[in-house]
Amino acid sequence: MTPGFMRKVLTCAGLALLASTATHTALAAFPDKPIRLVVPFAPGGGTDTIARTLGAGMGKVLKESVIVDNKPGAGTIVGTDYVAKSAPDGYTIDMASFAHAVNPSLQPTMPYDYKTAFAPVALIGTGPNVMVVPANSPFHSVQDVIAAAKSKEKGLTYASQGIGTSAHLAGELFANLAKVPMTHVPYRGAGPALTDLLGDRIDVMFATAAAVSGFVQQGKLRALAVTSPQPSSAWPGIPTVAATLPGYSVESWYGLYVPAQTPKDVVQKLNAAAREATQSEDFRKRMEYEGLTVRTGDPAELDAYVSKEEARWRKVVKENNIKPE
Repeated sequence: MTPGFMRKVLTCAGLALLASTATHTALAAFPDKPIRLVVPFAPGGGTDTIARTLGAGMGKVLKESVIVDNKPGAGTIVGTDYVAKSAPDGYTIDMASFAHAVNPSLQPTMPYDYKTAFAPVALIGTGPNVMVVPANSPFHSVQDVIAAAKSKEKGLTYASQGIGTSAHLAGELFANLAKVPMTHVPYRGAGPALTDLLGDRIDVMFATAAAVSGFVQQGKLRALAVTSPQPSSAWPGIPTVAATLPGYSVESWYGLYVPAQTPKDVVQKLNAAAREATQSEDFRKRMEYEGLTVRTGDPAELDAYVSKEEARWRKVVKENNIKPE
């Protein structure tokens, strides 16, 4: 082995060591600036509430600010597309929910490929939606709503936080199974939708538990039923929609995604921060209050869960001829 060859070997080894050291140093420094948690809804809804609670907890773990950035529009596509096209460095996170799994089958075109544009970080939690009406509504049961919808030519109105969201599809599925006319009124978030529901400008909403639990407890809204196939321990005494319409089932969920190609070490840091944040007493109490079950796992769990949801709702959308408005 010649001296020249040895010098080349040592030089290559040194360069490799420097590159490795630089990479580990960069990863060790993550995060070294504020992180943006994008909520694809207007402020004031359930997703926004969960994101702000989670972001505060993750910020404490990561020792850096996690700033919630509301980007509503197009049934969550505006905010989701923003994340898809962001730098894959871990500093932009998508607070995904039900619409993330439904939009691919509901929307004829998408500005991103949902299968390849994102890397999963963590499933945060799941829970039922709640069928609610204003406190002064004449409806006191699911059957009351069905009877009223049948008695009107255009049926009743129902609000949602956007096309393709759980509140939208829950209403579509309800109308199809009950065989009644219902007019969908989409908003740019649960906050604006609830404002009109509380103002008696909308008849009913199949809202996320996180969005309406406070209003129900304050007596401003009346809960008629939960959308889960079984009664929810978080909503004692409230029946299921399925008790009146067998086979009815809708579940909300919340999860974190980052742009594809984000370094795995960064994804793992974010996953670990989300796990620790969701284990805190403050977060769990808040989620119990919102009627959600915390189930934070590894990235693969979110990927598997959403894949099943996408396949399930693709079938429902097709069989019920559900289309965007």
